[in-house]
Amino acid sequence: MKLHLLCVGRLSEPWLRDGCQMYADRLQHYLPLRITELKECKTGSKPDLSRIISMEGELLLQKTGAEGLLVALDGGGKQLDSLGLAQLLEQQMLNGVGELTFVIGGPYGLSDAVRKRADRLLSLSAMTFTHQMARLILLEQLYRAGTILRREPYHH
Repeated sequence: MKLHLLCVGRLSEPWLRDGCQMYADRLQHYLPLRITELKECKTGSKPDLSRIISMEGELLLQKTGAEGLLVALDGGGKQLDSLGLAQLLEQQMLNGVGELTFVIGGPYGLSDAVRKRADRLLSLSAMTFTHQMARLILLEQLYRAGTILRREPYHH
């Protein structure tokens, strides 16, 4: 199974880029990973948030394939612990899913169209994180899931 992270926006801070790169590199030892960054829609002085969310949603939907499973990160989604995420990955591998795509929206969240298209909604926490922090946390948790599935000592 392949993993695909589909993200709105680029990582703005060097420490975020370094952390995401470190976990992406580590994760490659367990599953092939592809990260696609889409450009954030410009906000201007008086941003029309619903328009921005809708435009970013259209861009995300254009990049999602019909094959595989789509998991959208959303504050209203189901929360899993690390073992639960590992079980989700294992279940999809056993089901023969070719690609598991995780979608991370922009700073204003996901459109309803993306939520409806998603096969699952996943929340990283009851707390709110920036979309850039969500990418770092997700990559770390996917790496942790890989170590759990291989029974390696990273997770304790």
